[in-house]
Amino acid sequence: MTVSELAEKVAGLMGRAKADLAELVAIPSVADPRQYPPEECHRAAQWVADAFTAAGLHDVHLAETPDGSHAVIGHRPPPPGAPTVLLYCHYDVQPPLDDDAWTTPPFTLTERDGRWYGRGTADCKGNIVMHLTALRALGDDIPVGLKFVAEGSEEQGTGGLESYVAQHPEQFLADALLVCDTGNAEVGTGTATVTLRGLANVVVTVETLTGEVHSGMFGGPAPDALAALIQMLAGLRDPDTGATHVDGLDCEGRWEGAGYDEERFRADAGVLDGVRLTGTGTVADRLWARPAVTVLGVDCPPVVGSAAAVPPTARARVSLRVPPGTNPGAARAALTRHLTESAPWGARVTVEDESGGAPFRAATDGPAYGALGRAMEEVYGKPMAFLGQGGSIPLCNVLAETYPRAEIILMGVEEPRCLIHAPNESVDPTEIEHMAHVEALFLRAYAAAGSRGR
Repeated sequence: MTVSELAEKVAGLMGRAKADLAELVAIPSVADPRQYPPEECHRAAQWVADAFTAAGLHDVHLAETPDGSHAVIGHRPPPPGAPTVLLYCHYDVQPPLDDDAWTTPPFTLTERDGRWYGRGTADCKGNIVMHLTALRALGDDIPVGLKFVAEGSEEQGTGGLESYVAQHPEQFLADALLVCDTGNAEVGTGTATVTLRGLANVVVTVETLTGEVHSGMFGGPAPDALAALIQMLAGLRDPDTGATHVDGLDCEGRWEGAGYDEERFRADAGVLDGVRLTGTGTVADRLWARPAVTVLGVDCPPVVGSAAAVPPTARARVSLRVPPGTNPGAARAALTRHLTESAPWGARVTVEDESGGAPFRAATDGPAYGALGRAMEEVYGKPMAFLGQGGSIPLCNVLAETYPRAEIILMGVEEPRCLIHAPNESVDPTEIEHMAHVEALFLRAYAAAGSRGR
């Protein structure tokens, strides 16, 4: 099958891809039993198992992982002398958050302005459909061995698959690992993600009084816990630029890969007119090469229903993203120390560790990256771009430690306009088509390279 014939085959499968994605999006597979029934995740897992069995994988089954979620695992043996490629994706999704903020129902695939909307259309059910479309286009002519895993709790960060990989390393051993949970710099630019920021989350609690006291009788000398917390959180940023500032952390890194245009970033992030971006350096520096602090939530009296009382306690959930080269444990210790030492008025401070993960940097000089670059240029007509990713994928570090000789490639159908994790998530269907074509070409090119990276 020629390159053009393969492209035609992929294009002819896009109607089926849309139908598949509609079925998957309709399953509210949020891996949090407090929000959605666990049966929905099991239903999604079974859908994935059935679909990949039909696509030619062997022994596709559901495996329970240590956090109680189910990974979908399958394989296809390699032709003699051919390398093996692991295909990764995840079928669980983020909750839809505010249903009222969605223009169309979150669990109904809806086409609008050339995009497909719905929770999971991009992250990561769109990547599931990308894998399926690539395998269907190749049919029986798959020139490499395949191993497949679809994770069931990636969005919850509970580490089920990471633990399972450590316990069953032989099930995922491959020469190249396609972690398809990222995407392109923009629609029409084939991209590999080569760095991921790590994560160090904490919950900080501030206490100043034994209980609430009347603000009229005691306000002034009575120390306000919420005001103390606000002052501490404000100290995590430069007062003029808003740049992250944590004592003991290098916050001046530089990004050497492809950039991110500031105006496009403003549009992608939905920054309001007249509001300045925070930080210094390029947008790429701030996203991929420097620590970034975010206050994710605050527990304090709400405006409606609040009393005329001095708050005796307040707490906040603080996230610190860290770039490659920064140890997440040291970063968490620096954040804890910074918060504790900045507490005013002798306020009592407790900092609890929450979630964490190490940053990641891929090696890009092996045969798999060479094959991917050729496939990307064939489909998109320009050289493959390299980007960082602000998010964290802890599984990448587990894979790198478990399979040190394998090449790890992060790619997929997501791009900034997808609004993953936000209301009105969507995917551009041309990205599913083009990235499925890339994947099929990659599998052929990598087989031709005839190199084993283990």
